[in-house]
Amino acid sequence: MQITTRHSDPSASAHDRVYRGLRTRIMHGQIPPGQALTLRGIGREFDVSMTPAREAVQRLVAEGALSMSASGRVATPELSNERIEELAALRALIEVELASRALPRAHMALIDRLQAINAGIADVVSNRDAVGYIRTNLEFHRTLYLRAQAPAMLAMCETVWLQLGPTMRALYSRLRRSEPPQYHRLIIAALKAGDEPGLRLAVRSDVTQGLRMLTT
Repeated sequence: MQITTRHSDPSASAHDRVYRGLRTRIMHGQIPPGQALTLRGIGREFDVSMTPAREAVQRLVAEGALSMSASGRVATPELSNERIEELAALRALIEVELASRALPRAHMALIDRLQAINAGIADVVSNRDAVGYIRTNLEFHRTLYLRAQAPAMLAMCETVWLQLGPTMRALYSRLRRSEPPQYHRLIIAALKAGDEPGLRLAVRSDVTQGLRMLTT
């Protein structure tokens, strides 16, 4: 449920619409690493003035989803190997903890839902749909982590996903996947068995294995 504290401020709603639209595209890898964005182009695309476009960009720069050079050039980040390793380590720390906290609340309806999402991942993989793969993969993880009931931790996790979005697109093209991630099946099996050490290992492996390929 969305609670509005202002009386229909059109500039606020325009800014929020641009922010959410760009944020989703970046997180799902729809914009490749290093692609420049202009306020004019964003304004045209979302049919807004320069002000909400600028506010949305500033917010995304603060979150690390976009970079801004000294000259004011805005682009999706091209991450160094050190930065990728740092973000992979953060994923391992945060997501393993979220999964562990979710385990006591992992009822069969959740497990059935995760299995259905994983079946959807198989479909997008077979269609070579990179953006669909990233979106569905994140849906799998978010669905599990919501059961942790740790909103601050999940928000930190999404910020990491956001910074990695364009890089994940580059990773997908390198992996040339032909089947869903093997560790998802291990995550589901560990949830069914109530196996916390197995769950922690499966999540850690899932969130770090692919990213390691980018730094070798």
